[in-house]
Amino acid sequence: MDTEFPGVIYDHPQLHYSSLSPTECYSIMKKNVDAMELIQLGLALSDAEGNLPDFGTEYCYVWEFNFREFDIDEYLYNPKSIDLLKRQGIDFSKNKRMGIHSFYFARLFTNSGLSLAPTWVDKNRTWITFHSTYDFGFLIKVLSQKELPDNLSDFMGLVRMYFGVKVFDMKQMMGFCGLHGGLERMAKSLNVERMAGKSHQAGSDSLLTIKAFMELKKVYFSGPTMELLNEFNYILHGLATVY
Repeated sequence: MDTEFPGVIYDHPQLHYSSLSPTECYSIMKKNVDAMELIQLGLALSDAEGNLPDFGTEYCYVWEFNFREFDIDEYLYNPKSIDLLKRQGIDFSKNKRMGIHSFYFARLFTNSGLSLAPTWVDKNRTWITFHSTYDFGFLIKVLSQKELPDNLSDFMGLVRMYFGVKVFDMKQMMGFCGLHGGLERMAKSLNVERMAGKSHQAGSDSLLTIKAFMELKKVYFSGPTMELLNEFNYILHGLATVY
């Protein structure tokens, strides 16, 4: 899963993100998410071996959803982030005219079984992310149609309610594996190539995320180290020392 959003407009006035406590990180994230709207969501669905759905065709499929709520003429945003998304091909005027209404998306997403699933489905479902604090923040705002809760504990409760019992954030796993940088750099370190699209397009990034995770799992969490993977379940980057 990956999202694109209008950047970060509120930050700590003195400290770098890496120096903040989980509670401080959440407070800043909430302030940003509450003030802005989700632009794009990417979903790459796969089986436990990383195989994508093909629906009996010669192609594999990844989903990318463009939302209509963000209006570049009215809403707050980080100019550098928006310029980057424009360069990567996101058409904000088209999204405004033809994008998905988040209210209807939330209903369909829940009805699909991807969210709020029965227990027997929940046990066999895993969400794979990279630096996912804002991804979950914006998606929970869409699904709940509300501002985020005031405290971190309640937010994590919503993550569990909507997304189930298995969530991995590769940004948090990288240190254990001796890897550094962003998604693109990590993928290159694992010899994983981008199969389609461009960086900072949510569908393409979600596909790169799942492919990189499968390789990370094979290289660093197989054999004697397989059980170590569970130590990273629900360890979200920036919120890690609490959960």
